[in-house]
Amino acid sequence: MTYASSQSLTIGSIVSVPLKTTFKDAVIVEEVKKPEFETVEIASVSSKFYTNEQMEIAKFISEYYFSSFGEAISLFIPYPVGEDPCVLPLDEIKLQSSSSAQGRTQGSSPTVETPKLTQAQQKAYESLLKKDKALLFGVTGSGKTEIFISLFAKILEEGKTSIFLMPEISLTPQMEKRLKVYFGETVEMWHSKLTKKKKESILKGIEEGEIRIVAGARSALFVPLSNLGLIVVDEEHDDSYKAMTRPRYHARDVAVLMGSKLGAKVVLASATPSMASYYKYDVVKLAQPFVQTQKKYQFISGDSINHTMLHALHMHYKAGDQSLLFLPTRGNFKYLYCESCGKTHLCPYCSVGMALHRKYKHLKCHYCNFTEAIVDTCTQCGDTPLKSERMGTVEAIEIICEAVEGIQVEQFDKDSITTAKKLKEALKRFETGESNLLLGTQMLSKGHDYANITLSVIMGLDYILGLADYRARERAISLLFQIAGRSGRAKEAEVIVQTGDPEFFQTYLADYELFIKDELAFLEMADYPPFASLARILVAHKDESKAGKITLDTVTKLKAFKDIEIVGSGKAPVERIANKYRFNILLRAKNRVPLLKALHSVDCREIEIDFDPVEFS
Repeated sequence: MTYASSQSLTIGSIVSVPLKTTFKDAVIVEEVKKPEFETVEIASVSSKFYTNEQMEIAKFISEYYFSSFGEAISLFIPYPVGEDPCVLPLDEIKLQSSSSAQGRTQGSSPTVETPKLTQAQQKAYESLLKKDKALLFGVTGSGKTEIFISLFAKILEEGKTSIFLMPEISLTPQMEKRLKVYFGETVEMWHSKLTKKKKESILKGIEEGEIRIVAGARSALFVPLSNLGLIVVDEEHDDSYKAMTRPRYHARDVAVLMGSKLGAKVVLASATPSMASYYKYDVVKLAQPFVQTQKKYQFISGDSINHTMLHALHMHYKAGDQSLLFLPTRGNFKYLYCESCGKTHLCPYCSVGMALHRKYKHLKCHYCNFTEAIVDTCTQCGDTPLKSERMGTVEAIEIICEAVEGIQVEQFDKDSITTAKKLKEALKRFETGESNLLLGTQMLSKGHDYANITLSVIMGLDYILGLADYRARERAISLLFQIAGRSGRAKEAEVIVQTGDPEFFQTYLADYELFIKDELAFLEMADYPPFASLARILVAHKDESKAGKITLDTVTKLKAFKDIEIVGSGKAPVERIANKYRFNILLRAKNRVPLLKALHSVDCREIEIDFDPVEFS
């Protein structure tokens, strides 16, 4: 259907158009001469619009990450029509007053009092001011947040705004508190669990120029801030920045693009930076923690909670200290299997084991969400009973509570933390000492800062090391550094690491940069990113033979392109999800341009393309 308007419209205008029996929002992307055939009149024009920069970045996202333009532009929140996005004078903004930080006016120049930086922090801060984009490589506890706050204050004084990205909303309660101390009502948190009313309130504050710093997860990158001066991407190594549905963009990389388009400074930061960022960007280092403490490492074997862990948890609890325990699984994410034939009890619609959730007394597929009662008989050979393997968080809590009398355990995973309120309540209990042990999954590694943690227990690193992923070593050792870094912030700490390969981890304990250099040498030799570009094509169909034929036809077409390599093709590691059979094609090229060209030549509705993939199952 072709639409027309009798009034003049600008590119980026949002309009409402009739479509069958309803109306849909649409965006003006181009003005063309009215055709000879009959057209349909645009119904109305919205009071919002997309800027030229938003349209350009959305166009890049749609082409680079293989989505429609509509999917890409819908990431962005439009600006209000008819207003120049205003910026209030700083002395009209309500800044938080406290003994350590306050909004104040010195003569005619209003400033925000920033934290006192150490000599090393000051040097890093000054280096970052001189660079358009850079990587802040600071060990855990080195005071990166104080540098961010100083940068935000500097940008505020210049009359500009800032975006602060964090990989998960689990970080936002503690960070919100720290930012509010310095910036008061000029800062707001933005993430997917906000209510519609709260989002509207924040957007109004942005529109009126009162909110100048927006902090939050991936989606915070697309808020309509005017005069953007800085984007900080904290924990830049984290895979949470990569979207797993279309558009499959990487927020870190889009942040760098956005910075160059808008003339904003970009600071990436991590204690365990990604290989790509270390290789591509100027590095500013913070090599020492803010508070120097001793950390003792103990490596133990096994794959379950044992006496060594329980004794350590007991001793630290009795001393009045707090602990962390990491499991690489969520909930009771363990499977039922038959000792007689060795088969795992599978989801009837996906070729993966059904996860056992003891708390709810059911089995659940974490891919298609199919749920059934716990079974006791093998569907393959009829033997009984079925056994479970791999420890889940619920079972771990039961074992610990039975062994350490009185200990209060906080379950910290996506099964228990389902709302922003539950997140705040859980962290508040831990912060006030009401709970003694924070036990959970990857959420534990995301930058939490509590002075009373003196023990980190890390399980399941061998499981991560064994993943079919060229970044398995990086993921495992990064996780070790991140979890270990949550303890020993203010006093001596102990780290217990359960692994069958202690030599690998011990080699790099004192120096993550040594690991980066060794790993980059391996990646260059093996021809993996950042020395090559990867793309993954996913084919999924209810008819297995049809899925196989689409895969074969796609591979045949791709063979015509000389500058790309078909690394492999065939059934995906998880062969079936939601009753659809899945096939993968993995591609590699020295340069991304020929790879993009080849992919655009085969792109169609029957395939899903993931450029720069981080997940391969």
